[in-house]
Parts: sequence; structure tokens; C-alpha cells
Amino acid sequence: MSLRLIKLTKEYETQLKEMIEEWKADIIANNTNHSPWVIFKNDCNDFEHYLETLETKEETDSWVPDSVFFLLDTERNILLGAVNIRHFLKGELLRTGGHIGDGIRPSERRKGYGTEMIRLALIECRRLDLDRVLMVCNKDNIASARSILKNGGVLEYEFTEPDGSVEQRYWIEIK
Repeated sequence: MSLRLIKLTKEYETQLKEMIEEWKADIIANNTNHSPWVIFKNDCNDFEHYLETLETKEETDSWVPDSVFFLLDTERNILLGAVNIRHFLKGELLRTGGHIGDGIRPSERRKGYGTEMIRLALIECRRLDLDRVLMVCNKDNIASARSILKNGGVLEYEFTEPDGSVEQRYWIEIK
């Protein structure tokens, strides 16, 4: 198996739509969402607009520049997941968002792809000259926590959101 992070291009439009439809079906069926929000912020059926707006280029009051990559299994030519890397943190991202938001499509979970995608994302973080990376996950998302831990994550602390969910903050040293 050969996995790599790719930037989305027109070549992967069909694979993206298949992955997003699978995720949407899982969200409805299981009332969970273990996916990076960024891949749902716009309708992928207008693919050109989707590509143009996938990444944040300029800092605003609420947003920071980011990079979005997709995990591709080159042997099967299938997108396995997506990862959003924020170039720096401020405001709410520093508290609850973290540098990396990631997710593996439902049919490909529990196969180690999340751990590998984070490992590859950390290489991209090094290219951004980050010394350490914050990752935040819901305490109930045991698979995500395991992938973070396998990549050197150290639990800083847990906090409770207004809705009662418990979030965990992990730091990963990468330099």
C-alpha cells in the first residue's frame, strides 16, 4: 500500500465526491462527525469554487491561513481522508481548534490510516517551521486520541464544552 498527502485537483473530483457522500451518510446514520469541517464548508458539486475556497489564504479576525491535504491510497486511487493544517493559532483555534483537524472516511477507519495521515501532516508542519503542534479531539473519539498518541502527542489537559462534551488537548513536539 502506498499512501501520500496530495493537494486536491480536478483529477480527484470524483473521488472527493464519493468520500464526502460516504461521510454525509455516516453523519446522518450515526449522528457523529469525525471529519475536518473545512471539507464541508462549501458544496463540492461546484468543484471550481470548492477548489478556490478550500484553503484560507489571508488572515482575518476569525481565520488563519491553512493548508488542506487529502490522504490518497495510490494503489486503489481512493481518497482515504483529509487533513487541515492551520499555519498558526489565535483566539478560539488556540483553545479548541488546534493546528491539525483530520478525519478518515468511515469505510477506511480502524486500519491505521489516521496515524499515518497525522505523521505525514507533521512533515508538512515542519515545512511551516512549527516547533510543536496542538491537536484537540473529543474524549469519546478514542481512535483519534490513539493516533495522536502514536505520533508523540502528550495530553496537556481536558476541558468541558458548554454542551457537556469533554475535549482533550495534546501537544506534539516536531523539531
